[in-house]
Amino acid sequence: MTSPVPCTARVGAVLLAAGASTRMGRNKLLLPVDGVPLVRRTALRLLEGGVAPLVVVTGHEPTRVHEALDGLAVRYAHNPAFTGPTSGSLHAGLHALGDDADAAVVMLTDMPHVTAAMIADVVAVLRDGAQPVAVSRYGDVLAPPLGFARALWPELLAWSGEGCGKKVVLAHQHEAAILDRALGALQDLDTPDDYASYLSPRSRDAITP
Repeated sequence: MTSPVPCTARVGAVLLAAGASTRMGRNKLLLPVDGVPLVRRTALRLLEGGVAPLVVVTGHEPTRVHEALDGLAVRYAHNPAFTGPTSGSLHAGLHALGDDADAAVVMLTDMPHVTAAMIADVVAVLRDGAQPVAVSRYGDVLAPPLGFARALWPELLAWSGEGCGKKVVLAHQHEAAILDRALGALQDLDTPDDYASYLSPRSRDAITP
């Protein structure tokens, strides 16, 4: 069994914000959602959920992402190979956390139904220290926000591929805290149709994360 983190754990976060948004046709991180750029909204929810420090991993148009996050208590890591697998960005973020965190929440920028309360639940699991992994489950899909005790970081750093470390999640699913969420909260914003659907009042009112 993996050693859990202590109950006084410092829980940081890695926000993956490096992609080129090719399917959207423009930088989706800068799309307005609730009156602010999507990347800022997600960062605010992470901070409100209790993470510190928060590392934002940039790649495509880093200057514009920095501008969208101006004034927030974040630090940055840059992934120059942002067209490669997602693991490169996750590795950059974990390295940037360094010794300043005992556990890490991993989050994608484009999941607008994820709330600060959902993130706080992941943080609480990691701070409790009984389980080294916290996993959000939407129906039968495991997805962010995810939480990893520091003891699992070597496995995350050794992994290469797409996703947010799901291979490590599956390897430790037997000792994970599973947090069940509404299936609709899994929606992400990859295409113009996704964005239009999210902005539809009917679509948003139907979600109760």
